[in-house]
Amino acid sequence: MDDDSRVTKGAQPGAVGHNSEALEEKRASLYHNKKDRVFVRGIQGEYNVKQELDRLRAVPRVRKAKETTFIDGPLCFSRHYVEPKDGITQTFHMHLEEYAPGASSQKHGHVNEAAFYILDGDGYEIHDGIRYDWHAGDIAIVHNNCVHQHFNASTAKPARALVIKTKPMYLFLNMLFQQTVEGRPLEMTPEAEGFTVREIEEDLNHPKGGY
Repeated sequence: MDDDSRVTKGAQPGAVGHNSEALEEKRASLYHNKKDRVFVRGIQGEYNVKQELDRLRAVPRVRKAKETTFIDGPLCFSRHYVEPKDGITQTFHMHLEEYAPGASSQKHGHVNEAAFYILDGDGYEIHDGIRYDWHAGDIAIVHNNCVHQHFNASTAKPARALVIKTKPMYLFLNMLFQQTVEGRPLEMTPEAEGFTVREIEEDLNHPKGGY
């Protein structure tokens, strides 16, 4: 691995077959391809924005994570806990990613950086053509303007990461560039056959002996 490491130590959708129409329909339904995503919330009112402050103070500060279900699949799943559309945050986005055995994410690039706290599993990143390995307890950093992709290195166990990123702030500042190079895989692989995303937390998140 390169010495300039960017890793700091520290219900299942139905399977999609080879039918091209089914694949395109599934691809259009992925979170990243939604046409109505809210990147930045609108704020309006009087100059003192008192109404907005009153609204923010009334929004619950504790959210039940288990009430947010996973979306996408069949190999890569996401749980979006907090994003601007929820009405409380404006500058950051937090979500949970789960990768089936042997799975890889979409290959893409964007202006904003992101931090992946690895809850469990073993995997690696490819950032601008360079590989960076990670394990449970590590924090993988995606730097600005990086074309990257996430991989689960195990063909037997899933991997899970909590992601915090400042994409909404960058888009608010009109730094709009982002592009998908390769979409999320949509067809089940032999390694992931029978895999079901874990809707509840399990002991895989807490390895014996610590991280």
